[in-house]
Amino acid sequence: MTRAVAVMASVFIIFALAGFAGAQELPAAGNLTNAGSAYAAEYRNGTSVTRLAGENETPNVSLEPVAGGFVAPLMLTDAGDGTGRLFVVDQVGTVSVIDGNGTLLEEPFLDVRDRMVDLNPAFDERGLLSIAFHPAFRENGRVFAFYSAPLRPEGPEGWDCTNRVSEFRLDPAGPDRADMASERVLLEIDKPQSTHNGGSIAFSPRDGYLYVPLGDGGGAGDSGTGHTPETGNAQDPANIYGSVLRIDVDDISAGNVPENATRATGAGVLYGVPADNPFVANASIPPEIYAYGFRNPAFISCDAEGNLYVADAGQDLFEEVSLVTGGGNYGWRLREGTHCFDLLNFRTPPGTCEAVGRRGEPLIGPIIEGGRDLGPVIIGGRVYNGTALPDLSGHYVFGYWNGNFAAAAPPPGWNASGFPGSAENLTPEDVAMWRLQRLNVTPAESTGAFLLGFGEDEDSEIYALTTGVAGPDPSTATGRVWKIVPANATAPLQT
Repeated sequence: MTRAVAVMASVFIIFALAGFAGAQELPAAGNLTNAGSAYAAEYRNGTSVTRLAGENETPNVSLEPVAGGFVAPLMLTDAGDGTGRLFVVDQVGTVSVIDGNGTLLEEPFLDVRDRMVDLNPAFDERGLLSIAFHPAFRENGRVFAFYSAPLRPEGPEGWDCTNRVSEFRLDPAGPDRADMASERVLLEIDKPQSTHNGGSIAFSPRDGYLYVPLGDGGGAGDSGTGHTPETGNAQDPANIYGSVLRIDVDDISAGNVPENATRATGAGVLYGVPADNPFVANASIPPEIYAYGFRNPAFISCDAEGNLYVADAGQDLFEEVSLVTGGGNYGWRLREGTHCFDLLNFRTPPGTCEAVGRRGEPLIGPIIEGGRDLGPVIIGGRVYNGTALPDLSGHYVFGYWNGNFAAAAPPPGWNASGFPGSAENLTPEDVAMWRLQRLNVTPAESTGAFLLGFGEDEDSEIYALTTGVAGPDPSTATGRVWKIVPANATAPLQT
């Protein structure tokens, strides 16, 4: 069977499984936006509506309580060292350890509260956003953190804060504590507004490089102070905002890294720029940039093959998840998800808009798009590779801030190992949209909270993190960690 015939056969299979009435017009050759896809969210009666699989495709799962007493837990991860420990990132500035026996240790593993910007307890997008353990942590004891510090003295007057990527070393006195005096600041990014900070940094199992997501600077419509007037930051690759960075923390050699008043780097001293980063030969683009065109890529994760999934929070209508590859332009603020975006009217998508960026590069659409009927902000998750939930194997499991859970299935025949490493080689079939379905969580009481993040353990089982209040209020302790397990296989809720 030729590639063209195989592609058309796959497309017809997708439509047959979609369960939606009416035919769909295929995008023009080379169009990567996914506009008009059978799985794209709709704009209807002044709002956005998600296209979901049928109710008979709504898996049931339960949430098993693991630990509580947190303020605003954003992330859970393991160290990859065989200890079975879980590390919980709390936005207020601490990382706690749940040991291999399931006991929450009293002393934090890492504590940057004295180095952070003061948070607004009612609501804030700043704070300790994530950590990432070095792939060889068992041998070298290196761990990396991404957090919001007060604005550097060198930062532009009137700007809000400075986000840091820092390296810490394990405390020689014990395995459950980082040496706080060992901090080395690799990268500092000044922020004009407090919102859109990015979030979860991650090492790729494919190449071992560290990926760092950065928001567009904050504010509405990628506009205002600190934003490129004509295009917005995300469509201006000459600045570093609205992008995903890719750096080498092991080989510190680097090419020419241009100085910029809004950032300070350790390139060539504390980290290197991979030689195959897509823009290293372009002196006008920061060489750390791997992909761009994002609004607030707060949640990134890699599957077992090292493919990069980026959940990007929308403006007013559409939430999205993209499969990201080197050199790609993911559309914001020309598009919000698969839909055109109007800077002067956030609530009404224009009928037509460009399918390419200012350099003539194709805009790449999301593989998952949701409307605001599911929730106000996407909380990105990860591809499930565990064994306890076989019905979700290979699905991207995620949710929304209001506590709704969802999962998306890849197209029939999806081959994770075949995804291109460069945007130059992408086809519409490579980024075809995934089939979206709700997750029915029981007992229902467990979802009466704000969903803040996801994580996984050494066995690739998946966890959800929630809180009972809207902001990082340190006077509260309603944050909880839950393990996602088969329906009705959970212990009673604990208070």
